[in-house]
Amino acid sequence: MSFNLNRINPNQIQVMFLDGRFETLTNEELEDLLSQAGISERPEEDSSFIN
Repeated sequence: MSFNLNRINPNQIQVMFLDGRFETLTNEELEDLLSQAGISERPEEDSSFIN
């Protein structure tokens, strides 16, 4: 599932899917979508880069 996100106000975000569809979601709906896609909205605090 590929999509772009565009925050339109503090409580809503527009999700634009690469197939041309778009939806306006609340913060709660966005959290549900991201969890279904296996994506975390916030970066991991403990993540580090190893060369």
